[in-house]
Amino acid sequence: MAGNNSANGSWTRRRVLQAGGAAGLWAALGGPAVGAAERSGSKRVVVVGGGPGGATCAKYLRKYDPSVSVTLVERNAHYYTCFGGNWYLSGFRELDSLRHSYSALEKEHGVQVVQDTVTGWDAEKGRVELAGGEALDFDRLVVSPGIDFRWEEVEGMDEGDTEEVPHAWEGGEQYRILRRQLEAMEDGGTVAVCPPANPFRCPPGPYERVSLIAHYLKEHKPRSKVLVLDAKDKFSKQGLFEEGWAELYGDMIEWVPGSEGGVIDRVEPGARKVLTQEGFEEHEVDVLNVIPPQRAGRIAREMGLTDDSGWCPVDQRTFESTVQPNVHVIGDAAIAGDMPKSGFAANNHGKMTAAAIVSRFRGHDMPDPSLVNTCYSLVGPEYGISVAAVYRYEDEELRSIEEAGGVSPSDADSFFRMREARYTRGWYEAIADDIFG
Repeated sequence: MAGNNSANGSWTRRRVLQAGGAAGLWAALGGPAVGAAERSGSKRVVVVGGGPGGATCAKYLRKYDPSVSVTLVERNAHYYTCFGGNWYLSGFRELDSLRHSYSALEKEHGVQVVQDTVTGWDAEKGRVELAGGEALDFDRLVVSPGIDFRWEEVEGMDEGDTEEVPHAWEGGEQYRILRRQLEAMEDGGTVAVCPPANPFRCPPGPYERVSLIAHYLKEHKPRSKVLVLDAKDKFSKQGLFEEGWAELYGDMIEWVPGSEGGVIDRVEPGARKVLTQEGFEEHEVDVLNVIPPQRAGRIAREMGLTDDSGWCPVDQRTFESTVQPNVHVIGDAAIAGDMPKSGFAANNHGKMTAAAIVSRFRGHDMPDPSLVNTCYSLVGPEYGISVAAVYRYEDEELRSIEEAGGVSPSDADSFFRMREARYTRGWYEAIADDIFG
């Protein structure tokens, strides 16, 4: 970090990378050194949205500089993670175990948590207005709005139909609805899962869902089938998933790619029926899970933070919006180069943005970031697969580094898959604690 208190007065790119990506920024910043309060002038940051990105950013702002006043605005008292939700659908984890509170952020890290929603804002004055009548002043605003759905692209279905046809792509009640439908289905029935086109939250998520629904059916309703009507012709970790499907579930799962009739043309929620574009083939099923196309969350659109793509363009070095000054956008809503839209990526964004804001408050230059993404998926309770990637800021974008990271090997033995499944559970506990603990 140029200008930091190092022996030679500056940080080199190599030293920043050696610090370990976003997590290593704590060392790069030098911690909350004596005099930090005076240097930052007790600055105020408001963070809107308490998911993996927003909660992490709020926590790490306080870790990087305890003199910064941080307020987290979140409409819900608890947050249900989507990652881990498929485990609940399969029956080997309870939904409440995926619920996290903000008490540690308040009690242990000094974040002020306000349960409310933003109804107005003024970037020039540095103020947001809340539905409850309160106004919060800020020097920097961080928006972590998550996703919203493009219902206009799902012919025949809208948000009001999600009791009948759940998307289960936001944590909590939607997962309960889908689980109840799986439990109520007769043996011999068909479950259809309909993943959207890219980009969307958690690219491997629909295929872990397919896997774990198949596990539930194999255990309880073995004559049943899972039909995957996919808008795409390929998907994340495809070879590894398909290898696991064949090994664990035989012919229980049928995947239909977009070019061969997987693209949905119309949904009839009451009949749990979908018609596809290729020849308008009709599928009437017993449980229908349609995951709609996605875009940045509502508040980002209302604040004018999105572009024509529906997502939020940012300076990928600091995650500051390129259309609104003094505002940072993180998590799934941000356009972040090659980085996927995932909980782990959002966690990295939160740390990176906290470092960028504290650097600015202290009058330091922000180092070029090196970030990582690790994604574990369960094909079965004792069958795990993973992918990891490293991203470096180059030519104003976050680009994946060739030959860094990698995926689980094909044709690994059962012990290797079991070990990765256990790593998967450990990964969940570690990242949940890093975000909310």
